[in-house]
Amino acid sequence: MSKLIFEKSVPGARAFSLTRCDATGDGAIPDAFLRQEDALLPEVSEVEVVRHYTGLSQRSYGVDNGFYPLGSCTMKYNPKINEWAARLPGLASIHPYQAEETVQGALELMYDLDGMLREITGMDRFTLQPAAGAHGEMTGAMIIKAYHNYRQEVLGAGPARRTRMIVPDSAHGTNPATAHMAGFEVIEVKSNERGLVDVDDLRSLMSDQIAGLMLTNPNTLGLFEEEIQGIAEVVHAAGGLLYYDGANANAIIGVARPGDMGFDVCHLNLHKTFATPHGGGGPGSGPIGVKAFLAGFLPAPVVVKRDERFAFDYDRPLSIGKVQSFYGNFGVMVKAYAYLKTLGSAGIRQVAENAVLNANYIRTRLRGHYDIPYDRLCKHEFVASARKQKKENGVSALDVAKSLIDYGYHPPTIYFPLIVEEAMMIEPTETETRERLDEFVEAMLAIAREAEDHPEQVKDAPRKAVIRRVDETGAARNPVLKWQGK
Repeated sequence: MSKLIFEKSVPGARAFSLTRCDATGDGAIPDAFLRQEDALLPEVSEVEVVRHYTGLSQRSYGVDNGFYPLGSCTMKYNPKINEWAARLPGLASIHPYQAEETVQGALELMYDLDGMLREITGMDRFTLQPAAGAHGEMTGAMIIKAYHNYRQEVLGAGPARRTRMIVPDSAHGTNPATAHMAGFEVIEVKSNERGLVDVDDLRSLMSDQIAGLMLTNPNTLGLFEEEIQGIAEVVHAAGGLLYYDGANANAIIGVARPGDMGFDVCHLNLHKTFATPHGGGGPGSGPIGVKAFLAGFLPAPVVVKRDERFAFDYDRPLSIGKVQSFYGNFGVMVKAYAYLKTLGSAGIRQVAENAVLNANYIRTRLRGHYDIPYDRLCKHEFVASARKQKKENGVSALDVAKSLIDYGYHPPTIYFPLIVEEAMMIEPTETETRERLDEFVEAMLAIAREAEDHPEQVKDAPRKAVIRRVDETGAARNPVLKWQGK
């Protein structure tokens, strides 16, 4: 294992040389702001700094150098033309405090992006403010809460407060967390034997206290909710609203629209579905779209067009307020705009069709080697299981995931959704080639064979990585986040 930057430290080594500050009098730094003792920093030359961090960057795994079959997260290749567009000086160098007349191009881009997202989803208006998917979820939940409170407090619509949000047992973990943070009591609806929402169980949960149902379609098993319009009718009949979690939108864009399915609120992940960099701590974007009767509750401002000019509309008395400073992560919007303009409507549909094709190709090739609990036509992802390997040889889904690292692949999402034992959620996306998919499948098959012949080796994986298997529970509960010294 290579040394840490502190371990490369040599007393007296410097990567820079600054003129000593001899300021006195009014120009001097006040004593209260002066460090009383030297900071604990590594002492290394410039070339060693460059080599150290360049070496670390080359070890980092990213979608530009490898395949991410990360189910439920849509980690796909991001066309570099999007990055070029976001770096154009007229877009990258503007400031949110500039006068509206000086940023008409940026406002037009936001207005047009709103329109494109409306067309794709069947919604009537969007806010581009939310900074990520979970942030979008929170915004949507706040809109639902504001709507019900307005109806009760201002319109006098019903004696009961709607304080409960229904979430499927297969939902993304952010759904119940978001509903709880928004002040709702979370109620779980069960899945049926086909992995879909149990509509009878849903009916039994309905009351005048139900604010809505948070749902993604296709769901986290990669299965399309075949009774979605019936589900919408059940929720609406009880006075609730239907919220669309857009994490799985990559499976349906250009083919089906949440608005046509009966959803009232919809979030999208520009940093997933619309090919802007996802992961690594970079900026995200989670726009929220709503049907017309909810548009007044959207965060202010929204971009409007008046007499061929674009402007921010702050006059929104029912608005839930701002959810982020200024107007959202504009650079991400530019990349999504470039992506949509490049593909066009036909290309957007092909995204979904290829994503579905790739997922089903891997599913059928892994059949018989791993359990596939819901082995039928899936959408963008499917869930395999290592329960056969676990039962016969003690090899778990975690062991399979760790072994994939030795084959050069990022592991898929494991142990989720919770309703599948030893779950491995696999999403290839549309950007991977047939050759890459075949290589990944061969790696999975090789691990299955190794689990039978040499299970102890699989349980010891990864064996070729820079860092071998770690105590993940210990690392999560007792993290060491800074240099401890000697």
